[in-house]
Amino acid sequence: MESAVMYLDDALAHIRAGKASGRILDPVRVEYYGQMSPIANVATITTPDARTIQIQPWEKKMLPEIERAIINSNIGLAPNNNGECIRLMIPPLTEERRKELAKQCKGEAENAKVSVRNARRDAIDQLKKAIKDGLPEDAEKDAEANVQKASSLCFGACKHPCSVCLFGLSRGQGNGRGANANCVIGWAFVSHL
Repeated sequence: MESAVMYLDDALAHIRAGKASGRILDPVRVEYYGQMSPIANVATITTPDARTIQIQPWEKKMLPEIERAIINSNIGLAPNNNGECIRLMIPPLTEERRKELAKQCKGEAENAKVSVRNARRDAIDQLKKAIKDGLPEDAEKDAEANVQKASSLCFGACKHPCSVCLFGLSRGQGNGRGANANCVIGWAFVSHL
């Protein structure tokens, strides 16, 4: 169940929602000494402002390789190479793109909830099999209550990042998550609306 929540958090972090984040580049790989490596392993990735990602390679010869990898990836950003570093400019969101991203956030949250439901069902099925193998019914009922409690916590955890993401998108503030993957301040604000 926890893995579904972690997957959701990771999926929402990779959504390019108008705010610069170095995690957008996580799926991009570049060839480095014969091996495909993430850009973060060959360069420093920073966000000097809310709409810019700057990539400073540790070796200058990697500039064209990184630029080519970004162009060939499906992140939808055009790199600007100035000979020292590569800059990626994040365009502002249009209303249509906000709606698409909101649908994507809801879809990712629903996938995570389905995974939690499947894990809960599998755990309860294993408990029912354990009764047949000699587990006392009281222990099974206690374990089933614990499984239900854990799944309820995971459902809440699935709602949290999606609500923050949707709140930020509706206000035109990127993905609403800030630089921190677990934006507790944003969640507290959303829960009081």
